[in-house]
Amino acid sequence: MNNHQHILVAIVENEPGVLNRISSLFRRRRFNIESISAGYTEKKGITRITIVVNAGDTNVEQVMKQLYKIVPVIKVRDVTHDNILAAEVVMVKVKADVKKRGDIQQIADLFKAKIVHVEKKQIMMLASGERDKISSFLDLIKPFGIIEMVRTGVTAMNKDINL
Repeated sequence: MNNHQHILVAIVENEPGVLNRISSLFRRRRFNIESISAGYTEKKGITRITIVVNAGDTNVEQVMKQLYKIVPVIKVRDVTHDNILAAEVVMVKVKADVKKRGDIQQIADLFKAKIVHVEKKQIMMLASGERDKISSFLDLIKPFGIIEMVRTGVTAMNKDINL
């Protein structure tokens, strides 16, 4: 992660349009969202949104203050420098004739990726881990021929305290 990237975590009420309002705030501030992921939490009706954004410290503080003005936002925290576990998931479909499957299997094993679907000429894999691990996995798989790929974006959780 570069020096200007920040990982923000927002706890919001699960209401229609909340994600759109949050992303619009970043767009108006002309920040590029590197990744954004959202999902249900252990509390009914509450969603956790993880946003990786390129911005300076002062700008991030301003955006965080603006986020609190969006009614359904309960809490926002910049966890960039906290003791966090940050990971993402990738699903990738790769060209794989019979001759190449052993090599692809070895790479999958090395990165603890799961082969989730196999056809005559392709293999579909699922991998999770830190951003750099996922990038390294994809770098090794790329020469086989990536047919299709999707990455979830970073999801982060503080190891020490509750958000």
